[in-house]
Amino acid sequence: MSSIVLECRGVKKSYRQGNLAVDVLCDIDLAVAAGERIAIVGASGSGKSTLLNILGGLDVPDEGEVIVSGKNLASLNADQRGLLRNKNLGFVYQFHHLLPEFTALENVAMPLLIGKISITQAKQKSTELLTKVGLAARLEHKPSELSGGERQRVAIARALATEPLCVLMDEPTGNLDLESAESIQSLMLELNQSIGTSFIVVTHDPRLAARMDRTLRLTKGRIQVESA
Repeated sequence: MSSIVLECRGVKKSYRQGNLAVDVLCDIDLAVAAGERIAIVGASGSGKSTLLNILGGLDVPDEGEVIVSGKNLASLNADQRGLLRNKNLGFVYQFHHLLPEFTALENVAMPLLIGKISITQAKQKSTELLTKVGLAARLEHKPSELSGGERQRVAIARALATEPLCVLMDEPTGNLDLESAESIQSLMLELNQSIGTSFIVVTHDPRLAARMDRTLRLTKGRIQVESA
């Protein structure tokens, strides 16, 4: 039995619209095994990004708990949560969120430096990762000098820099042309198999969802297993 790297139990979340409370997530239970690839699909506004942010500790549930690497996020203070996220979780969004003033190498090295790794080691590790994602010749290029697909590759390398247990991705190919999207999808599968990192991917792309181990559909705040 594979170990569970990320789990949520009984997660509920609602937002207020005027005097109304709108339920977004209702009693969500989810367990992610080491190396597992999960797609989360659903209509716009169904709560996919909210769930991803709660799983990543970027938002807090109204009820329920989130457990990362055996630790309940609610039991940690802000600094401890930040350290746990930095070590165990990676994040990739539809828009790469790279720092424009830094090179590809510096962007990937950032989470390593935050984790107190030496500059020499951080550069070496970042160079290896960027080489692995096909950007060995682009180390010193800034985001504005890279294509959309290349920027997403840098973002994926950055997400993998700390060798996290799980990478959370929100529409990672949603802003790319078909060829770049296919390339990124293949890269994700290759890295999943070579590194063993779990992936949770929110996507509207049925091709990407079909390449995951499981597809979960969010409908009216609840998870339905679509395929496994």
